[in-house]
Amino acid sequence: MKDEFDSKIITIREMLNQRNLDGLLLQKVHNFAWATCGASSYVNTADEMGAAALIITRDKHYMVTNNIEAPRLLKEEGLELQSWEAIITPWHQQENAFKQITNGLKMGSDTPSPDFEDVNEQLTVLRISLLPSERQRFAEVGRKCAEAMNKSIHQVKPGQSEFDIAAILNSETQKREVLPIVNLIATDERVFAYRHPLPTKKKLERYAMLVLCGRKYGLVCSITRFIHFGSIPDEIQVKANAVAKIDAALINSTKPGETLGSIFFKLQKQYAAVGFADEWQLHHQGGLAAYLPREVIATPNSEVGVSAGQAYAWNPSITGTKSEDTILIEEDGFKVITKIKDWPEVQVDLGDVQISRPSILVID
Repeated sequence: MKDEFDSKIITIREMLNQRNLDGLLLQKVHNFAWATCGASSYVNTADEMGAAALIITRDKHYMVTNNIEAPRLLKEEGLELQSWEAIITPWHQQENAFKQITNGLKMGSDTPSPDFEDVNEQLTVLRISLLPSERQRFAEVGRKCAEAMNKSIHQVKPGQSEFDIAAILNSETQKREVLPIVNLIATDERVFAYRHPLPTKKKLERYAMLVLCGRKYGLVCSITRFIHFGSIPDEIQVKANAVAKIDAALINSTKPGETLGSIFFKLQKQYAAVGFADEWQLHHQGGLAAYLPREVIATPNSEVGVSAGQAYAWNPSITGTKSEDTILIEEDGFKVITKIKDWPEVQVDLGDVQISRPSILVID
């Protein structure tokens, strides 16, 4: 962990030199987690802004927070071990907390401000390049999200409401010390109606989609799975097979030397090849993952390049079906880190390689 932390501080200071800045202010939850090797600064999980901030200058690094948050951050989140100099203010006197450090400095920030330079684009570039220790943690998060999904979906039964199913998924995820920051459930006709279905009181009859984005160590894994009770209608099966082919082709194309734009071009051709040429327009297709569910979403003109040490969560969809896992790009190929052991799969033949993708779990 010390090597990772030291590497990140060096990288930040290199960015400061490149941008001719004296310091960097980080207030967003995902940037706080990245810079501290996985610490959690949030209290309200719906808030992008954390309850503490980091300031890194050319020769010092500070953690700024109030007297409520400081003990947990220093002791339980490990900031004391990383030698952050703590600037602690009374909870009712936070307004001027940064001034004693940043006064007179040319600062970059991850939060829009007339006084600081916006460096969010540069921070994204830094976050998506995962160090070996981050990849190990990401693989752990992926495994736990897969376990939570598998345990949850095998508890799903007709007659349960979408809220019931969401509660199961939430519980199984948190039991594994992972925070479900996205928990989407759709049943029956709602699977066809909405790409982002917040759970409702509707009760399951036959078909359900469960979507999870789980966060631990600040890293976010995404996974989607489907369950059907009784024989799968031909319409769903045809679409499920088609979207599996698209996803397999996407994963196979995610190699160093490609760009998100070049992959997107192949994606469009694959949608047409399986008979659903326009479906890609109905939802984004995913992209780079790390400390956000999607750090960079793939678009036709994106010049962001693929390299080893990145993570991707592709999510091609055809109305009523979808395929989504999180993968790590390693020096010797890709690894699906949300793979569920013994899950039913379809083998997609891409000519020179076969790639397995999850199929629908059928309960007779």
